[in-house]
Amino acid sequence: MNLTLQKGEELLDQIIAAPHHLGADQQVIFAVPFPYIPMAQQKIAGLKEVFIAAQNCSNKKSGAYTGETSVEILQSVGISYVVIGHSERREYFNESNQFLAEKVNICLENHIHPIFCCGEALDVREANTQNAFVAKQLEESLFHLSAEQIQQVVIAYEPIWAIGTGKTATSEQAQEIHAFIRSQFAAKYGAAVAENISILYGGSVKGSNAKELFSQPDVDGGLVGGASLIASEFVTIISSLK
Repeated sequence: MNLTLQKGEELLDQIIAAPHHLGADQQVIFAVPFPYIPMAQQKIAGLKEVFIAAQNCSNKKSGAYTGETSVEILQSVGISYVVIGHSERREYFNESNQFLAEKVNICLENHIHPIFCCGEALDVREANTQNAFVAKQLEESLFHLSAEQIQQVVIAYEPIWAIGTGKTATSEQAQEIHAFIRSQFAAKYGAAVAENISILYGGSVKGSNAKELFSQPDVDGGLVGGASLIASEFVTIISSLK
């Protein structure tokens, strides 16, 4: 929830103006506030492998839910990605695993890719129970999906304990939990399906650490927070894709 329309336009202009060399299997997705979606869609028109995402959606198809935004509405304005279950939504708006499963379902029913966020807080990490915690998030929100459906979902791992706490997750820690997440999908759906699922890292990704993070075998990209508000930082992160 940052930037006025004018500042948002300026930021997008600066990022888009920089030279990008995206591979056929790489994408840049801008998750913008709802009112800025038409502006952002216009800015990226004609750009390959660049998309606009919504930061949230309703779990309801339509109806008397004032202030909510349905996936049907998002689809009608050309949105193909929606962030689901961001740690802030879970914490501040009490979104449960079961509630997020409903959002995932309605996204897939409307041909929208969920960017599904998972991850643990500091107390869970300090108790060394992060694997079980994340496994439960995946199981309760995603494991009802078919193998075909799960490959339409992007996973974003957020180490909440490393965001704004002064603690830092190392690239080795990122790889360890990403490999665990992929192993959970492999156990459920098979290795071939697991390899076809993108797992993004969302723990204070910056221009200075992106290359090292993205060099890890199971880190497929980043879910970028504060650094995305600085054009030069975000451009550096994009250029760090392996």
